[in-house]
Amino acid sequence: MCYSNLDQRAEALIKWLTHDLGLQILHIEPASSDASFRRYFRVKHVEGCHVVMDAPPDKENTAPFIRNAALLQKAGLHVPFIYRQNLAQGYLLLEDLGSQCYLDALQPDDAEALYYAALDSLFKLQHNIDLSQDILQAYDQALLSRELAIFYEWFLEKRLGIELPPGIRQRLGEYLIDSALQQPQVCVHRDYHSRNLMVLAEDSPGVIDFQDAVIGPITYDLVSLLRDCYIRWPRQQVIAWLEQYYRRLVAAQTVSCDFSQFKRWFDLMGLQRHLKAVGIFSRLHLRDDKTGYLADIPRTMSYITDVCSLYPELAEFNAFLEHQVLPVYQASL
Repeated sequence: MCYSNLDQRAEALIKWLTHDLGLQILHIEPASSDASFRRYFRVKHVEGCHVVMDAPPDKENTAPFIRNAALLQKAGLHVPFIYRQNLAQGYLLLEDLGSQCYLDALQPDDAEALYYAALDSLFKLQHNIDLSQDILQAYDQALLSRELAIFYEWFLEKRLGIELPPGIRQRLGEYLIDSALQQPQVCVHRDYHSRNLMVLAEDSPGVIDFQDAVIGPITYDLVSLLRDCYIRWPRQQVIAWLEQYYRRLVAAQTVSCDFSQFKRWFDLMGLQRHLKAVGIFSRLHLRDDKTGYLADIPRTMSYITDVCSLYPELAEFNAFLEHQVLPVYQASL
């Protein structure tokens, strides 16, 4: 088979597949890319089809992916099986979970079944991993603070030329971080949303992009899923899914608070996550020339303003957004 327009890493990848693994390749094509330096190829060969991860060792570390794949698989989640590894070059030969993610498949008529399956998988993630092994990093105050700083630096300062007053910044950070650290701590995927859940014929969903998993707040993945940066559902539907999952956690004795407290955790965790996401989307545009994520900022900002309007403790930050940030942002569109 003849290959054209390949860069050096892709050529080395094909050499590994053909010379070292002995695959007779019939077709190779890009499978997907993400917000990192990783990229994926779908490789069809005489014996079947696999996905290959290309993670340049000078930019990406494959060790967390390999470690977390084993953890999640043992917990009962359907993550891609790793068939072969080339750590020196940064290549992994993976199970092919197909090309249909939740975002491509979700429609009002089938959302219920898909979300129930996703919540079942999330429950396994939160309950079937032994946190005493001390394998995963803690989602601690330092990490939460660094994530909030992405919003301040990349969206406010570098994108809009606005600085958040230090007093508001300090009070907002303390409020959100205290809420996160008060919650029961579980395994957190950190990007459990519609682009990282794959629709499968059996044992669905497939779960991908789990290399950044940590030990952190129980509502983090829940808000990633139900207040997704890439698709939005009516408020009452989100609350219904949230209540159902809350009751399941209570039955499992994972949480003991009332629902109003749980929803407060959920709202404030979502605010922290969505502020970070807006910062990351801006960074991808400004630093990495990945402009596609700009289209997701308005949806994500609407989550932020919705939550800020609910809690008196957020009134000064809400006023800052309303009077100083949103006018400049809207004028930039």
